Amino acid sequence: MKKVNLLKEIIQVDKKEFLKAINSNKEFVITIDGKVVVEPKGDEIVIYKGKYKPISPLAPKKTLSAQDFLGANYKVVENEELIMIKASLAWQDIIKLNYDNASYDDTTSDGVSEFTHKKLEDIGWYATDFDITYRELVDILEENCEGVLLCVEQDEPYRFSGLGFIEDEESASEFLYKKVQEIIKNKIKEDEDYLDETEALNFFQISL
Repeated sequence: MKKVNLLKEIIQVDKKEFLKAINSNKEFVITIDGKVVVEPKGDEIVIYKGKYKPISPLAPKKTLSAQDFLGANYKVVENEELIMIKASLAWQDIIKLNYDNASYDDTTSDGVSEFTHKKLEDIGWYATDFDITYRELVDILEENCEGVLLCVEQDEPYRFSGLGFIEDEESASEFLYKKVQEIIKNKIKEDEDYLDETEALNFFQISL
Protein backbone atom coordinates (compact mmCIF):
# COMPACT_ATOMS: atom_id res chain seq x y z
CA MET A 1 0.00 0.00 0.00
CA LYS A 2 1.10 3.52 -0.71
CA LYS A 3 1.67 5.65 2.39
CA VAL A 4 0.52 9.26 2.14
CA ASN A 5 1.85 11.08 5.20
CA LEU A 6 0.20 14.50 5.30
CA LEU A 7 2.95 15.84 7.55
CA LYS A 8 5.32 15.46 4.60
CA GLU A 9 3.11 15.58 1.51
CA ILE A 10 2.49 18.74 -0.49
CA ILE A 11 -0.67 18.36 -2.58
CA GLN A 12 -0.34 20.18 -5.91
CA VAL A 13 -3.57 21.39 -7.47
CA ASP A 14 -4.10 22.91 -10.92
CA LYS A 15 -5.14 26.50 -10.23
CA LYS A 16 -7.47 26.76 -13.24
CA GLU A 17 -9.35 23.63 -12.17
CA PHE A 18 -9.61 24.93 -8.60
CA LEU A 19 -11.04 28.29 -9.72
CA LYS A 20 -13.40 26.56 -12.13
CA ALA A 21 -14.73 24.42 -9.25
CA ILE A 22 -15.27 27.48 -7.05
CA ASN A 23 -17.10 29.31 -9.84
CA SER A 24 -19.34 26.31 -10.50
CA ASN A 25 -21.14 26.97 -7.19
CA LYS A 26 -21.28 23.19 -6.80
CA GLU A 27 -19.77 20.93 -4.14
CA PHE A 28 -16.28 19.75 -5.00
CA VAL A 29 -13.41 17.83 -3.45
CA ILE A 30 -9.63 17.89 -3.67
CA THR A 31 -8.21 14.38 -3.74
CA ILE A 32 -4.92 13.22 -2.22
CA ASP A 33 -3.32 13.28 -5.67
CA GLY A 34 -4.41 16.87 -6.32
CA LYS A 35 -7.41 16.30 -8.57
CA VAL A 36 -10.35 18.67 -8.29
CA VAL A 37 -13.62 16.78 -8.66
CA VAL A 38 -16.89 18.71 -9.00
CA GLU A 39 -19.99 16.85 -7.76
CA PRO A 40 -17.90 13.94 -6.44
CA LYS A 41 -19.15 10.35 -6.36
CA GLY A 42 -18.23 10.01 -2.70
CA ASP A 43 -15.64 7.26 -3.04
CA GLU A 44 -12.64 9.55 -3.53
CA ILE A 45 -9.89 9.83 -0.89
CA VAL A 46 -9.86 13.55 -0.20
CA ILE A 47 -8.17 16.31 1.75
CA TYR A 48 -10.95 18.84 1.26
CA LYS A 49 -14.68 18.98 0.53
CA GLY A 50 -16.66 22.18 0.18
CA LYS A 51 -18.66 24.62 -1.87
CA TYR A 52 -18.29 28.32 -2.52
CA LYS A 53 -20.77 30.37 -0.53
CA PRO A 54 -21.25 33.77 -2.21
CA ILE A 55 -21.03 36.70 0.13
CA SER A 56 -23.55 39.51 0.19
CA PRO A 57 -23.52 41.65 -2.97
CA LEU A 58 -23.38 44.66 -0.65
CA ALA A 59 -20.02 43.56 0.81
CA PRO A 60 -16.83 45.17 -0.54
CA LYS A 61 -15.42 43.20 -3.46
CA LYS A 62 -12.32 41.22 -2.64
CA THR A 63 -10.25 38.72 -4.59
CA LEU A 64 -10.56 35.40 -2.77
CA SER A 65 -7.26 33.57 -2.39
CA ALA A 66 -6.96 29.81 -2.08
CA GLN A 67 -5.82 30.33 1.51
CA ASP A 68 -8.93 32.37 2.29
CA PHE A 69 -11.17 29.76 0.72
CA LEU A 70 -9.61 26.65 2.30
CA GLY A 71 -9.11 28.17 5.74
CA ALA A 72 -6.43 28.31 8.41
CA ASN A 73 -6.01 24.53 8.77
CA TYR A 74 -4.53 24.38 5.26
CA LYS A 75 -1.15 25.94 4.54
CA VAL A 76 -1.17 27.27 1.00
CA VAL A 77 1.39 28.58 -1.47
CA GLU A 78 0.19 29.49 -4.94
CA ASN A 79 1.61 30.75 -8.20
CA GLU A 80 0.07 31.38 -11.61
CA GLU A 81 -0.37 27.67 -12.38
CA LEU A 82 -0.43 25.70 -9.13
CA ILE A 83 -1.85 25.75 -5.64
CA MET A 84 0.38 23.82 -3.23
CA ILE A 85 -1.33 22.61 -0.07
CA LYS A 86 -0.13 21.15 3.22
CA ALA A 87 -3.16 19.64 4.92
CA SER A 88 -1.88 18.02 8.12
CA LEU A 89 -3.51 20.58 10.43
CA ALA A 90 -6.88 19.62 8.95
CA TRP A 91 -6.38 15.95 9.88
CA GLN A 92 -9.42 15.65 12.16
CA ASP A 93 -11.66 17.03 9.40
CA ILE A 94 -9.98 14.76 6.85
CA ILE A 95 -10.71 11.71 9.03
CA LYS A 96 -14.42 12.62 9.01
CA LEU A 97 -14.43 13.13 5.24
CA ASN A 98 -12.90 9.72 4.53
CA TYR A 99 -13.95 7.56 7.48
CA ASP A 100 -16.93 5.84 5.82
CA ASN A 101 -14.80 4.72 2.85
CA ALA A 102 -11.89 3.34 4.87
CA SER A 103 -11.15 -0.38 5.10
CA TYR A 104 -9.86 0.08 8.63
CA ASP A 105 -9.38 2.79 11.24
CA ASP A 106 -5.99 3.26 12.87
CA THR A 107 -6.60 6.72 14.29
CA THR A 108 -6.89 5.89 17.99
CA SER A 109 -4.41 4.77 20.63
CA ASP A 110 -6.14 1.38 20.67
CA GLY A 111 -5.04 0.68 17.09
CA VAL A 112 -7.02 -1.33 14.54
CA SER A 113 -9.85 -3.34 16.08
CA GLU A 114 -11.96 -4.28 13.06
CA PHE A 115 -12.27 -4.24 9.27
CA THR A 116 -15.26 -2.72 7.50
CA HIS A 117 -15.26 -5.41 4.79
CA LYS A 118 -17.15 -8.50 6.01
CA LYS A 119 -14.73 -11.15 4.69
CA LEU A 120 -11.73 -9.34 6.12
CA GLU A 121 -13.53 -8.87 9.43
CA ASP A 122 -14.44 -12.59 9.60
CA ILE A 123 -10.74 -13.40 9.15
CA GLY A 124 -9.81 -10.93 11.87
CA TRP A 125 -12.46 -12.25 14.24
CA TYR A 126 -11.38 -15.89 14.00
CA ALA A 127 -7.65 -15.11 13.79
CA THR A 128 -7.76 -13.71 17.32
CA ASP A 129 -8.48 -17.23 18.60
CA PHE A 130 -4.91 -18.04 17.59
CA ASP A 131 -3.46 -14.90 19.18
CA ILE A 132 -3.07 -13.23 15.81
CA THR A 133 -3.74 -9.52 16.25
CA TYR A 134 -5.39 -7.07 13.90
CA ARG A 135 -2.07 -5.22 13.86
CA GLU A 136 -0.37 -8.31 12.42
CA LEU A 137 -3.09 -8.68 9.81
CA VAL A 138 -2.85 -5.01 8.84
CA ASP A 139 0.93 -5.31 8.49
CA ILE A 140 0.43 -8.20 6.04
CA LEU A 141 -2.11 -6.22 4.02
CA GLU A 142 -0.04 -3.03 3.93
CA GLU A 143 3.02 -4.92 2.75
CA ASN A 144 1.32 -7.04 0.11
CA CYS A 145 -1.83 -5.34 -1.19
CA GLU A 146 -2.60 -2.32 -3.35
CA GLY A 147 -4.20 0.66 -1.67
CA VAL A 148 -3.53 3.80 0.33
CA LEU A 149 -2.55 4.40 3.94
CA LEU A 150 -3.53 8.01 4.59
CA CYS A 151 -1.91 9.23 7.79
CA VAL A 152 -0.06 11.75 9.87
CA GLU A 153 3.15 10.22 11.19
CA GLN A 154 6.07 11.89 12.91
CA ASP A 155 9.26 10.41 14.32
CA GLU A 156 10.14 12.53 17.39
CA PRO A 157 8.12 12.14 19.53
CA TYR A 158 6.53 9.30 17.61
CA ARG A 159 2.94 9.93 16.62
CA PHE A 160 0.75 8.05 14.18
CA SER A 161 -2.86 8.28 13.10
CA GLY A 162 -4.14 6.72 9.89
CA LEU A 163 -6.93 5.33 7.73
CA GLY A 164 -6.36 2.36 5.41
CA PHE A 165 -8.01 2.03 2.01
CA ILE A 166 -7.57 -1.37 0.35
CA GLU A 167 -8.06 -1.16 -3.40
CA ASP A 168 -9.51 -4.65 -3.99
CA GLU A 169 -10.92 -5.94 -0.71
CA GLU A 170 -12.14 -9.23 -2.22
CA SER A 171 -8.68 -10.14 -3.51
CA ALA A 172 -7.10 -8.90 -0.29
CA SER A 173 -9.36 -11.13 1.79
CA GLU A 174 -8.45 -14.18 -0.30
CA PHE A 175 -4.75 -13.40 0.09
CA LEU A 176 -5.03 -12.77 3.82
CA TYR A 177 -7.06 -15.94 4.37
CA LYS A 178 -4.27 -18.07 2.88
CA LYS A 179 -1.57 -16.24 4.83
CA VAL A 180 -3.43 -16.73 8.10
CA GLN A 181 -3.92 -20.42 7.30
CA GLU A 182 -0.13 -20.77 7.06
CA ILE A 183 0.43 -18.87 10.31
CA ILE A 184 -2.10 -21.04 12.17
CA LYS A 185 -0.58 -24.29 10.91
CA ASN A 186 2.82 -23.18 12.21
CA LYS A 187 1.32 -22.15 15.54
CA ILE A 188 -0.34 -25.55 15.96
CA LYS A 189 3.02 -27.25 15.45
CA GLU A 190 4.40 -25.25 18.37
CA ASP A 191 1.33 -25.36 20.62
CA GLU A 192 -1.30 -28.11 20.30
CA ASP A 193 -3.68 -26.21 22.61
CA TYR A 194 -4.74 -24.28 19.51
CA LEU A 195 -6.43 -27.49 18.33
CA ASP A 196 -9.21 -26.72 20.82
CA GLU A 197 -10.34 -23.77 18.69
CA THR A 198 -12.59 -25.98 16.56
CA GLU A 199 -14.90 -23.26 15.20
CA ALA A 200 -11.98 -21.11 14.06
CA LEU A 201 -10.19 -24.15 12.63
CA ASN A 202 -13.30 -24.98 10.59
CA PHE A 203 -13.47 -21.40 9.33
CA PHE A 204 -9.89 -21.64 8.09
CA GLN A 205 -10.51 -25.16 6.73
CA ILE A 206 -7.74 -26.69 8.80
CA SER A 207 -8.26 -30.38 9.53
CA LEU A 208 -7.56 -31.73 13.01
